[in-house]
Amino acid sequence: MKKWLPVGIIIGLLVIIGIWVVGIKNTALRFNQVTEKEWGNVNTSYQRRNDLIQNLVNTVKGAADFEKSTLTAVIEARAKATSITIDPKNISAEQLAQFNQAQSGVSSSLSKLLVSVERYPELKANQNFLKLQDELASTENQILTARTRFNEAVQDYNGYILAIPNSWFLGSYKEKAYFQAVAGAEKPVEVKF
Repeated sequence: MKKWLPVGIIIGLLVIIGIWVVGIKNTALRFNQVTEKEWGNVNTSYQRRNDLIQNLVNTVKGAADFEKSTLTAVIEARAKATSITIDPKNISAEQLAQFNQAQSGVSSSLSKLLVSVERYPELKANQNFLKLQDELASTENQILTARTRFNEAVQDYNGYILAIPNSWFLGSYKEKAYFQAVAGAEKPVEVKF
């Protein structure tokens, strides 16, 4: 009986360690799934903005003899932004920077469009245009919230997979990148009337 006691202890320890390692991997998988879900929410918010921009452009086209270069810039920026796709399983800082730059182009051209609209009083009074403007403002807030939640999920994920001893067992899990502000975002916006 005594000769089987050390074997039983070793087997028991191996079972406990095995269960512990499985728990570590399952938790990492859960954190990874949360980051992918939050990335999907970011994409959904940007898609909503792109859909609204198309409606806004159509409303502006129909309501005013508008500057074609401004409308073309908005349409091109929107097309460029929708052409960039990122695999949520392999998000890198470079991919996020490229995605962020394209979305910044949309924001910039959209701002120019909205400033240009100030010269058209009949468009500013158009109820469809006003509703779309409000929807865009709401969507920008949704984008901010989605990006913030994504960064929080990435923080939890990275913190878990990089912590010791978890990192010893999670070599296949790679650190994910955070959303960063676009270069120049710290400068105040110049408003001209």
